[in-house]
Amino acid sequence: MRRRPVDFRRPVRRRVSNVLWWVLCGLAVLLFIFVLSRGSQIESRPAISKRPYRHDRIMEGLNITEEMLSPDSVARQLSDQVSLAKAFVVIAKESNNLQFAWELSAQIRNSQILLSNAAIRRTPLTTRESGTAIRDMAILLYQAQQLHYDSATMIMRLKAKIQTLDEQMSSVSEKSSKYGQIAAEEVPKSLYCLGVCLTTEWFKNLNLQRKLVERKQLDMKLKDNKLYHFCVFSDNILATSVVVNSTALNSKDPDMVVFHLVTDEINYAAMKAWFSMNDFQGVTVEVQKFEDFSWLNASYVPVLKQLQDSETQSYYFSGNNDDGRTPIKFRNPKYLSMLNHLRFYIPEVFPALKKVVFLDDDVVVQKDLSALFSIDLNGNVNGAVETCMETFHRYHKYLNYSHPLIRAHFDPDACGWAFGMNIFDLVEWRKRNVTGIYHYWQERNVDRTLWKLGTLPPGLLTFYGLTEPLDSSWHVLGLGYTNVDPQLIEKGAVLHFNGNSKPWLKIGIEKYKPLWEKYVDYSHYLLQQCNFH
Repeated sequence: MRRRPVDFRRPVRRRVSNVLWWVLCGLAVLLFIFVLSRGSQIESRPAISKRPYRHDRIMEGLNITEEMLSPDSVARQLSDQVSLAKAFVVIAKESNNLQFAWELSAQIRNSQILLSNAAIRRTPLTTRESGTAIRDMAILLYQAQQLHYDSATMIMRLKAKIQTLDEQMSSVSEKSSKYGQIAAEEVPKSLYCLGVCLTTEWFKNLNLQRKLVERKQLDMKLKDNKLYHFCVFSDNILATSVVVNSTALNSKDPDMVVFHLVTDEINYAAMKAWFSMNDFQGVTVEVQKFEDFSWLNASYVPVLKQLQDSETQSYYFSGNNDDGRTPIKFRNPKYLSMLNHLRFYIPEVFPALKKVVFLDDDVVVQKDLSALFSIDLNGNVNGAVETCMETFHRYHKYLNYSHPLIRAHFDPDACGWAFGMNIFDLVEWRKRNVTGIYHYWQERNVDRTLWKLGTLPPGLLTFYGLTEPLDSSWHVLGLGYTNVDPQLIEKGAVLHFNGNSKPWLKIGIEKYKPLWEKYVDYSHYLLQQCNFH
C-alpha cells in the first residue's frame, strides 16, 4: 500500500489538542456561570437553601400552556375534539342512540389516555402517534353531523331542554308551595283529639267549671295596670299553652303576670278546660271568645263586611277565580279570620288596660319580659323589632306602590317591622284613634289593590309613624322557615316560628323543635291519650 505524501496527511495531534482546548474552555465557562449563580443565590436568600423543585424539572420538558396555545398543537386539536364529542354524547343519549354514544365515549377515553401519557412523559404529542385517534374521532364527529348533531341543532335542542326543565321546575315549585300550604293549614289528628277530649272533660267535669268561677271572683288582677298584661288570640290550645308556660317559667315574678286569651266558639270550652286543669306557676289566665264581643259586627268591622261580599267569598274559598294567577298563599282564608284581625281592636277587647304585650301563638318566651313594660315608646303606640336589615323587608315589598294612595302617603324604603311580639300603649292608641286608621285603609282595599297578603301590610299602614324600634334581641324571627344564627337564638327573649314549618307539625324544622317541645308536658294523660310525642 502506498503512503500519502507528507503534505496530504491528517494533522491528528493538532486536531486532538484543539478539541481538548475547546472542552476545557467550555468547562471553565460553565464553572464560572455556576459560581456566579450560586453567589447570587447566597446574596439574595442567605437563610434559605435553594431546593430543586419538581416544577422546574417539568418546565424543562413540555410547556403545557405553550403547547395548548400553539396553532400547530396536536394536543389542542385532540382536546377540542374531546370537548365536542362530550357534547355529542349527551345529545346522542337524549336521542336514544346509545350505540353511537358508546362509540363516542370509547373514543373519548382513547384520546384522554394519549393526552395523559403526553403530560406524564412531558413531551408534546406527535402527529404520528395521535394521527389514528384524531382520524377516528373526526369520523365519529362527521357521523354526528350527518345525524344532525351539529352546533345549530345542538343549540336548539339545548334551548328546548332548558325550556322543558324551566316548566318542570315551575310546576314542581307550584306543587311544593300548594302542598306546603296545605300541610301548614292542616290540624294534626293529635291536636283535634285534644280539643275533643278537653271539650268532653269540660262539660262532664263540674269541678273544672267551679274552679274557673272561683278564679274569676279572685281575679281583680285582670284590670290591675300595675301588673304585666299579655294577650294571645288563637284557636290552637297546645301552642297557646306553650306561650303561657314558657312565659311563666322564665318570669322573675309569675304572680305579676296576667294572660288574656281570646279564642273562637269551637275551641272555647276546650281552652277553658285546659287552663283550669293546669297551673302555670301562679300566672293568672283569662279565656274569652270573640263571639261574645257585641261591638264586633259587620257595621263596625270592615273585614266582617267584606266576608259578606260574594266576590270575596269566591276569591278566598272557591279557588275558581283569577285563573290561578294569584299564589295560593295569598288566598288563604285565615287572613280573614277575626282571630287574625283582632290585634287591631285590642283597646276595645281590653278597655280597662293601659299597656299590653301582644304575642302570637307560634312563639316561645325564653327570657323575663317584665322590662318591656318600662320601655319608653316616646309617644308612639307600637313597640316592635324592625326587620329592614335587608332590602326585601322594607315597605315596597309588602305594598303596591303603583297605586297612587300608597305612593302618596308612604316611603317605599321605610323600615318594616314584625308582628308576634309587640308592646302597645293603649292610652296613645285611643288618643290617636289607631283603629280608625286601620278601618280607613281596610275599606280602601276591598279590591285587594293596595296589598294582598295577611295582617302585616295593614299593620304597616296603620302604625306608620307610630312605631318605636326595639332592640332586636327582644324578638328573633325565622325559626319556621329558615336557618337562624345560634347566637341570636341564645340571646333572644322571644323566638318566633313564623313561616309554614310550625314546631307542632311534621314539617317543622327538626333542629328548632326542641326549643318549643321543652315547654310541653308530654306526660299529661290527655296528651298521651291523643298520641303526642
